[in-house]
Amino acid sequence: MGNIPLAEKLRPKKLEQFVGQEHLVGKGKIINKLLLATHQTGFFPSLILWGPPGCGKTTLARIIAGELKREYFEFTAVSSSIKEIEKIMKKNDLFPPIIVIDEIHRFNKAQQAKLLPFVERGDITLVGATTENPSFEVIAPLLSRCRVLVLHQHSEKELSKIVTKALRNLKIKIDPKAKKFLTESSNGDARVILNVLEIAKSISTNNILNTKNVEDALQNRQYTFDKKGEDYFNVISAFIKSMRASDVDAALYYLARMVKAGQDPLYIARRMVIFASEDIGMAQPTALVVANDVFRACETIGYPECQENLTHGVVYLSLAKKDRSAYDAYMKALEDVGKYGNLPVPLNIRNPVTKLMGDIGYGEGYEKYTKESLLPEKIKDKKYYIKKDER
Repeated sequence: MGNIPLAEKLRPKKLEQFVGQEHLVGKGKIINKLLLATHQTGFFPSLILWGPPGCGKTTLARIIAGELKREYFEFTAVSSSIKEIEKIMKKNDLFPPIIVIDEIHRFNKAQQAKLLPFVERGDITLVGATTENPSFEVIAPLLSRCRVLVLHQHSEKELSKIVTKALRNLKIKIDPKAKKFLTESSNGDARVILNVLEIAKSISTNNILNTKNVEDALQNRQYTFDKKGEDYFNVISAFIKSMRASDVDAALYYLARMVKAGQDPLYIARRMVIFASEDIGMAQPTALVVANDVFRACETIGYPECQENLTHGVVYLSLAKKDRSAYDAYMKALEDVGKYGNLPVPLNIRNPVTKLMGDIGYGEGYEKYTKESLLPEKIKDKKYYIKKDER
């Protein structure tokens, strides 16, 4: 018993002991409703539990299995093969077993497809847990046969409850500042909280943990930023939209998030170069010069010093006036190219590179500074570029 990790010791066994996710497990909420209906009908749907690390996905799956009083098998897609799972799925019991697959997004499409017939026939009740957006990571046929439940990052209040429970079990106390530092540093991950407290107790010389004990046990804060995950795209999106809104503080915060997580500085700088033309454009054409210089600086210097170049560029781009008229004009022209195809270029602006071309009218009547439209005849009255102050 002494070797059992604290996180496992304190794992709730019943729904009423579960901390957080009130929108799912609270009185009259979906989990309670499904369990109540199952006691009457015998049917419980397959689920995909989607949420950040340490929010209780596996614990909730185990509680559901316990409430249903069914056989329960737990696998992780990282270390389990589909053949192992198939052996369980081929059993023909009166009630379908609960098959929990942690990190189900790590199974490839072919592996996920093998689960389909078992889920479809009701041979198993699948509970897939994932930190990634199932819309992108779970195949559509499997997703359509499951109910997706979204779990949220634990709030500070919920984490505080978990800390209190852990301290009672460990028979120690914690300084209020250390407690606040721990909850803020955990990134909402209850498992991190419990692991850190357990380590902190083992390295502490007294029964009241301080911030230094927590720092030593924590080593590094949790910086979630999977370069193939949804959070990656969320932070990039927030970064661009903050600069677009001229919210310099938010832009700097999201820049810091990316830098701290180890994002390639050239990727950040590349997005800034695009932003300079797309969002600032004609309002401040020198923005493109600044963005390009930031890119070159990152290319030449690299981390850690190029953080300063990125910061300089982000502040400049955030505070610059915005004008998308050039970008919008090009998008309209691009739309017409797709709509009309290769419309004939007017003869007067064709280049008469041979005598025959000149004879049939290429270049005839061309004037350098004409005010007439030089667009193809079919779209000659189109206006793509409209200045911001003329809209």
